[in-house]
Amino acid sequence: MSLSAPPARPSPVTARLAADRLGVPAVLFFVLSAATPLTVVAGVITTGYAATGLIGIPLAFLLVGLVLGLFSIGYVSMARHVANPGGFYSYVAQGVGRPFGVGAAWVALLAYNALQVGLYGAIGAATGPLLDQWFGVASPWWTIALVAWPVTAVLGVRRVDLNGHVLAVLLLAEVAIIMVYNLGSLTHPADGRYSYEALTPDNLFGPGVGAILVLAVLGFVGFEAAVVFSEESRDPRRTVRTATYLSVVVIAVLYALSAWAMTVAAGGDRIVDVSRTEGTEVVFNQASAHLGQTLADLGHALFATSIVAAMISFHNTTARYMFALGRERVLPASLGRAARTSGAPRTASLCQSAIGLTVIIAYAITGADPVIHLFYWAGTSGGLGVLFLIATTSIAVLAFFGRYPHDERLWRRLIAPSAAAIALAVVAVLAIGNVATLLGIPDDHPLAWAVPTGYLGAAVAGIAWGLVLRRIRPDVYATIGLGARSASALYGPAHRHAVPRTQVSR
Repeated sequence: MSLSAPPARPSPVTARLAADRLGVPAVLFFVLSAATPLTVVAGVITTGYAATGLIGIPLAFLLVGLVLGLFSIGYVSMARHVANPGGFYSYVAQGVGRPFGVGAAWVALLAYNALQVGLYGAIGAATGPLLDQWFGVASPWWTIALVAWPVTAVLGVRRVDLNGHVLAVLLLAEVAIIMVYNLGSLTHPADGRYSYEALTPDNLFGPGVGAILVLAVLGFVGFEAAVVFSEESRDPRRTVRTATYLSVVVIAVLYALSAWAMTVAAGGDRIVDVSRTEGTEVVFNQASAHLGQTLADLGHALFATSIVAAMISFHNTTARYMFALGRERVLPASLGRAARTSGAPRTASLCQSAIGLTVIIAYAITGADPVIHLFYWAGTSGGLGVLFLIATTSIAVLAFFGRYPHDERLWRRLIAPSAAAIALAVVAVLAIGNVATLLGIPDDHPLAWAVPTGYLGAAVAGIAWGLVLRRIRPDVYATIGLGARSASALYGPAHRHAVPRTQVSR
């Protein structure tokens, strides 16, 4: 639908995504698929045990879930007043200010693209051994990535609810196998006794706790994406709120249970050594020992499909960020075009696909390690960027409700967001101090400073561009962060006062 305004006023956005396509389950599937449960269980949890020597990871997931739950209270409260697929971009723009919103957008594009393209390195490593074992076919990682790429690209320009159906099948199978594995581990405790040491604070708060907490936060990355699909949701206020809360609870409980089940099967005093020896195979080896090789092989196959699910989810999220920025003319306007039939962000999706293909070809030509140099480095760096955005958004929520309290209760607009902002600021500082540990590199490695510096540079560049737009394109500047429905509220006769007019001039 095209919206227009008199020439004397800033032009509102001119395109919208398809409305009323997604219910709570579909949005939840997008969110949980991005969180890649099986990848976290197999990789992040064992990496935490091996890298830090601490066994309090189950408790870390519960604590981080509590913090992100507090963050979500203010986050979804603001979502009732801001419906924009720009997510963090629109929240920071309307909370802190338009130039800072553009800075957040630049960081978001960098982070979500890193998360999405990094998965192309993982899919080859996860699928290659299976093809060799089952069919005797030895395939380079990049050939497998080039098979997964068109699947993601095609779904990206199709109806969003179709993507939701695909993710539903993949995610439910993934979560089911994790629960079966947990049951197998919990019914076969090491030495015939249950170990509860991993659930005690003494085994969390020690040297390395900073890295563990940051790893736990990275395991939740994706939960924040529910607001990105608000414009395409049925009853956006209820859908975003319910999907966000459910995702935090499901992720926290699933990860904490899985991490504890590993310690039960291996023994609390042995899980660190086992993780250092077996790495990502810990959960599959335990399944093989307790449930049989067939279920272990099935888990490996679902590990590969979980990566595909995450690729689809992150592709959709990234494309919608590009769409929101193009629609508001912060990026080229062509990115803000939606397909007539599917309502998908067609141009933005094709652009994201082009970026993915370029990365696959570049890594294939250079011969760089797809697991370490693409999946692990890009994925972890992208997760750090999302962490920085969450911390910044927690401040934006406070600022927004400080100016426009609306009818929100004190708990939702001040107390919970304040507690979350303090906790997230601490975690962000810990993340900066543990970049080398998280990336598995020496402290003097260039990436140890390049990652945080790169995000700072992206933020500064975005802020500068926002200031340039304020000077040379005030019409564009006025629509930053408003989204289709906010713009309609500003300029439509029926809802002229739905959004505070003071927001237009900030």
